Amino acid sequence: MRTFSGIAASPGIAMGKLRIIDRRSITVSEYPIQSEAVSHETARLAQAIEVTRVDLELLKSRLAETNGEDHLFFIETHLMILADERLVTETTETIRTGMINAEGALRRTLHRYRETFARIDDPYLRERISDVETVIERVLRSMSGETLEPLPQHENHIIIAAHDISPADMLQINRNNVLAIITEIGGRTSHTAILARALELPAVMGVEGITDLLLDGVSVIVDGLSGSVIVEPDQETFQLSLRRKQHYEYVEYELLKTAPLPAVTLDGHTMSLRGNVEIPEEGASVLAHGGSGVGLYRTEMLFMNRASMPDEEEQLITYRTMQQAIAPHPLTIRTLDAGGDKLLEGMDQAAEANPALGVRAIRLSLSMPDEFKKQLRAILRVSADGPVRIMFPMISGLEEVRTAKKLLEEAKLELNASGIRFDSAIQVGVMIEIPAAVTLADLLAREVDFFSVGTNDLIQYTLAIDRSNEQLSHLYQPLHPAVLRSLRRIVQAAHGAGIPACLCGEMAGDSLYLPILLGLGFDELSMGAGSILRVKQILRRCSMERAVRIAEGCFAFSTASEVEMYLKSQITLDVTESID
Repeated sequence: MRTFSGIAASPGIAMGKLRIIDRRSITVSEYPIQSEAVSHETARLAQAIEVTRVDLELLKSRLAETNGEDHLFFIETHLMILADERLVTETTETIRTGMINAEGALRRTLHRYRETFARIDDPYLRERISDVETVIERVLRSMSGETLEPLPQHENHIIIAAHDISPADMLQINRNNVLAIITEIGGRTSHTAILARALELPAVMGVEGITDLLLDGVSVIVDGLSGSVIVEPDQETFQLSLRRKQHYEYVEYELLKTAPLPAVTLDGHTMSLRGNVEIPEEGASVLAHGGSGVGLYRTEMLFMNRASMPDEEEQLITYRTMQQAIAPHPLTIRTLDAGGDKLLEGMDQAAEANPALGVRAIRLSLSMPDEFKKQLRAILRVSADGPVRIMFPMISGLEEVRTAKKLLEEAKLELNASGIRFDSAIQVGVMIEIPAAVTLADLLAREVDFFSVGTNDLIQYTLAIDRSNEQLSHLYQPLHPAVLRSLRRIVQAAHGAGIPACLCGEMAGDSLYLPILLGLGFDELSMGAGSILRVKQILRRCSMERAVRIAEGCFAFSTASEVEMYLKSQITLDVTESID
């Protein structure tokens, strides 16, 4: 028996026969060429890109016939990357100036993409490099004539292990036969992981070296809860894993029964529980897990891996797909939250010494009003189809809010002049994630229709902690008294102005924090779809009166560790009382 550790990418436990599929990266040779061969290599590149495009279009058509339109966003994303002019121009320029073959030049282009994405702080956006790698890998295989080993379609009770599995591969998996997946690369926020969760397929990623071993055909256990892979388990381990599997599936079955139930406390207080999403495919999962809409729709994916900014029509199509996925529930669209560490290839941006404090989010949008209005018009047009809210990120003062709202009014006038329908009373909110916004919360509340707290950045900026720095991870404390005081102030300012206070950071999805957030008075929590049912379960077992007492009690302590000990003691007490 051998145990491998990886990343718990999609929950669930599966037991079956390991099937190793060759999805390793193609070996690329780089060699010098003569000047007369430059046009030939450039033509080879163009032909390979066109062949790859045709293959993807055919795959898209085939999947539409067999799976419907539900998951075609992934293929569209890869087609968009393939159409990126920068991909062609940079590689062509490298062929010409470097005097090397097309494969070598394309590999250099990929290396530059990797360097760019490695600087991105946001894990969701950093993982998007996997989509670029998948597309370039397809082009390289087209040039080499090397084919991928096909996925098994008729073998029963198998668990697929591969160096990497693309979203396109995932969509072609026979769900009747494949029980789980294992990959050597990738993480929880990759598109493959997101799709695995949407398909409810257990997955463990980042299991280095698993495909290099002679393990094809052996029995294996994939634990997508702990991130472990057990090869050739002994009887005791098998029985233990079987009991864990049965327990997990029973708990999930019971939790799913609560999906249609309202998110209401024992004493009748209602709280909205919504989902954080990045792609339309996640919408169905939010609703299946009892979410009442989307509290945070990240739009950055539309702006990445491309030479030019997306036009209004392209944005409209994507936002409308998202709106339709969760109809008739509300959709909260966050305007572009990129720049600095989230470089957009379609923009000419100067390098910044400290991108986290640079031209990003609302600052970037306001610096390019014409592009910003394209996004605002697209959002407004979607609002004609159902309830939609607009949310501006990284607000630090009133001037930003007023300027953004002025551009929104201009967008409304332009649509009116063209006779295009939209919700003239669309709600506008701001994200509170900078200490300045906390301090000015009472003034900001007079300008908008709702607040949404981004706790990830709020904690980072309040405590001056780089949350990606492993040496400082122990100082990233959601229960730090400074953070809790900020949250209290935000809610008080919102309610003082008669607007709802929402929270869409990672704190929302941790059921440990539910009593505090409820007791502080938050009206809405938005989280990953997989967390909604567990948070709802705690909410329905709690009373508002009890939550208020717990929240007030937290302010009697002066350190995060003290608050955590108190909070856990109160939750343990609640459990004991319920048993008695």
